[in-house]
Amino acid sequence: MMGNLTPELALIRDETRELAANYGLDFYEVIFELVDHDELNMIASYGGFPTRYPHWRFGMEYEQLSKSYTYGLSKIYELVINNDPCYAYLMRSNSLTDQKLVMAHVYGHCDFFKNNSWFAQTSRKMMDEMANHGARIRRYMDKYGVSVVEDFIDRIQSLDNLIDVYSLFIRRSTGAVAPETGSGDEGKVHKLAAKDYMDRYINPPEFLERQRAQAADEAMRRTRFPARPQRDVLKFLMDHAPLESWQQEVIAILRDEAYYFAPQGMTKIMNEGWAVYWHSTMMCNHLLDASEVVHYCDAHSGTLATQPGQINPYKLGVELFRHIEHRWDVGKFGPEYRKCEDAEQRRAWHIPTNEGRDKIFQVRKIHNDISFIDEFVDEEFAERQKMFVYGVNQSTGQLEIMDRDYTKVKKQLLNAMTNFGNPIIEVVDANFQNRGELYLYHDWTGVDLQFDNATKTLQYLFALWKRPVHIETRDEGKPQLLSFDGKEPSIREIGASKSDTQVVGVGEVDD
Repeated sequence: MMGNLTPELALIRDETRELAANYGLDFYEVIFELVDHDELNMIASYGGFPTRYPHWRFGMEYEQLSKSYTYGLSKIYELVINNDPCYAYLMRSNSLTDQKLVMAHVYGHCDFFKNNSWFAQTSRKMMDEMANHGARIRRYMDKYGVSVVEDFIDRIQSLDNLIDVYSLFIRRSTGAVAPETGSGDEGKVHKLAAKDYMDRYINPPEFLERQRAQAADEAMRRTRFPARPQRDVLKFLMDHAPLESWQQEVIAILRDEAYYFAPQGMTKIMNEGWAVYWHSTMMCNHLLDASEVVHYCDAHSGTLATQPGQINPYKLGVELFRHIEHRWDVGKFGPEYRKCEDAEQRRAWHIPTNEGRDKIFQVRKIHNDISFIDEFVDEEFAERQKMFVYGVNQSTGQLEIMDRDYTKVKKQLLNAMTNFGNPIIEVVDANFQNRGELYLYHDWTGVDLQFDNATKTLQYLFALWKRPVHIETRDEGKPQLLSFDGKEPSIREIGASKSDTQVVGVGEVDD
């Protein structure tokens, strides 16, 4: 199956595919489909999967895309799906130059989907799986009623960011651990060996008290449920909340889809930068006719346009790939370069090694956006790209550069990208105060929870857990507990954080 391209577009596709392969790109078969703007908006509203389950949110997204296109506010040039084969949708009304650009761009995406390690665990038959998901949910709607199933989906969609995006790459115990039974001396305090007359010096009262506290903490850890904090809140609810079987199935479906889309969020800057790198390379070196140069430059520059204080993933991604390529072409790496502290000497450094192309292929394979930026954004790159801390001058009302320290920009950017900008939430106790209440912990990194959003989340969790739900967080650094008991939300300051007495983290790796 090769799509519904016109003969002219089919020739361009074949030429572009051959060019991409000659450059070393490795991709699944790509099926291009020509669609009009209304069809493309519909497909995009479903996340690229037209056979997905029905839900009002997709209709709302379609309305927004359609009106935005009608009013000239935005336009979707292409849509490419991570699948084997890859599916790419082209806007029928695009000019021939745009179609060339889009096809070259698509082959860059498809290479990235296939070879980047963060996509390794995604299903390569997601078109079929989405159709299966849609059929199953439609059956539930027929059996239990559209409003019942749709309301339940509303709740789960509001919680579908409470997953652990790294869990696909590590093995970790997920459930409770049965209380250990052994010698029966778990509560005993073990003294240090000492003669009777030295015992009060070797084992003073404060030492014995610390031993008792440690023994109590250890006993609680062995009987805690879950045994260790669980970041995949959706899976915990699916396994342990009092749900009907069809509700568990719906959670499983939406959770699978959340994990499918997660790598795209983790690699947005890299993925778009890689695609722009290759469309610009193929267009400028091979595909463009002289009559198309101005139109191409206009479209390309529009894609990379960036406003002060904002991040354009297309621009940042391609410029950083080019920066890496240049560094490894002129030897700006290794111990000698790192030891050089003279800024002018580092800028003028030129030891031809011509390893840049190999290096960017390696980078596209192993990194995600966070490691990509953390490792390769340096002072030279930040200055060239004007990556400064911007702020509004209170006197003039104008946007100004507030700080030129690139490490601060990196820190702000990495903080905003961590967990897609969402708070990191973990289940730490599913039997809080021995009452079956759910206790969650917010891994606070300096950014406070938004009270309204947190309250709604607690309400959705209560609807699933059927008992009061709590989340420990911080407000301006002070520990607070947000709760919902089914009637009204509450918030109060707390003393010692639960995380001070329990191990809070992503869990252990099983051998």
